[in-house]
Amino acid sequence: MLTVLDYGGGNLKSVVNLLESFAVPFVLTDKAEKIEQADKLLFPGQGHFGQVMGSLNQKGLTAPLKAVIEKGVPFFGICVGLQVLFDSSEEAPNVKGLGIFKGSCIRFQTGKVPQIGWNKIQTTAANTFLSDDFYYFVNSYHVVPADSSVVSAVADYHVPFTAAIQHKNVTATQFHPEKSGQVGRDTLKRWVFS
Repeated sequence: MLTVLDYGGGNLKSVVNLLESFAVPFVLTDKAEKIEQADKLLFPGQGHFGQVMGSLNQKGLTAPLKAVIEKGVPFFGICVGLQVLFDSSEEAPNVKGLGIFKGSCIRFQTGKVPQIGWNKIQTTAANTFLSDDFYYFVNSYHVVPADSSVVSAVADYHVPFTAAIQHKNVTATQFHPEKSGQVGRDTLKRWVFS
C-alpha cells in the first residue's frame, strides 16, 4: 500500500488532499512497522532539516526509512524529503541526514531567500514523472549531490541548482508538486500510478 510519512512536519494536509482526489488507498503513519510494510513511500516536506531529522530519530524512523529505500521500495520525497536523503545541511551543521546519497544542502547566497514562487525546471535525464514546466518552490537551501548523475532536473535561482533527483527507486523534488497546480498534480499522479 502507498504509505505517507507523518513525521510532524508541515504541508501534510495538501498532500493528503491531493492523494484523496486520486481515489487511491493510502495509509498515513509515523510508525516504523507501517513504514517497513510500505509498497510505495511518500515523504512530504516542509520544515527545518535539523528538526525533521530530530523527529525521525525520536520516532525511531531513521533505520526503517533507510532499509525500505535500500530494499528498492519506490520512494518520492518532497522538499525537505529530498534534502534529508543527503549527508548533511548547512541549515543544521551538526545533524546527520539519512546519507542515502553523498552530498549536502547549501544555502542560496544571492537573491531573496527563501525562494518562494514559480520556477521553471529543465529535466536533465529521462524521467517519466517530471515535465519541463513551472513548479512551485519554497526553499532557502538546495542539494549538491556528490554524484551529478542522480540529478534529473535543474532550475535557476540566481545560480543553477538541483530541482529533482531520480536514481533507481528514488524520486525526490525540491519543489512542491502538491502546490504546483495541474502540472504538479500530474507529476505526483504519474508516480502514484506507476
